[in-house]
Amino acid sequence: MSARLLVSLLLAALPSIGMTQDVEADQLRDLVAGLDQKMFEAYNAHDVEGLMSWFTPDLEFYHDTGGLLGFQDVKAGFTSVFANNKDIRRELVPGSLEVYPIKGYGAIEVGAHRFCHTENGKPDCGTFRFVQVWRLQDGEWKVARDVSYGH
Repeated sequence: MSARLLVSLLLAALPSIGMTQDVEADQLRDLVAGLDQKMFEAYNAHDVEGLMSWFTPDLEFYHDTGGLLGFQDVKAGFTSVFANNKDIRRELVPGSLEVYPIKGYGAIEVGAHRFCHTENGKPDCGTFRFVQVWRLQDGEWKVARDVSYGH
């Protein structure tokens, strides 16, 4: 079975899965990897509303150079980034993804991602670390806490 098919089946079965502790470690990793991919498809499409739909309204986003940001601050930040970097893209660094269950809550995602855009006519890329805390609530997975560092 392909990974893409497995993630699709897991997403389709999400309401019946219930809480995270019922999901095996490999299934949870595949599920979160699929969520990450879908979330950043919205980022790469510069779809602010689509991207923000992956975050809880009580989002706490900790950025090592930007400080603590809430939902509206993050939305404004993405809007500005997309307006000023027309070709910015994000990719997950292969092999960097780690996923850990949080009993009765959701999952922790840890990894590295690379952002690239053109600056002064030349490619400009940076690789940074992140931690996302995914909350499973009412059958929906959303990021409630995000830590971005290494900038």
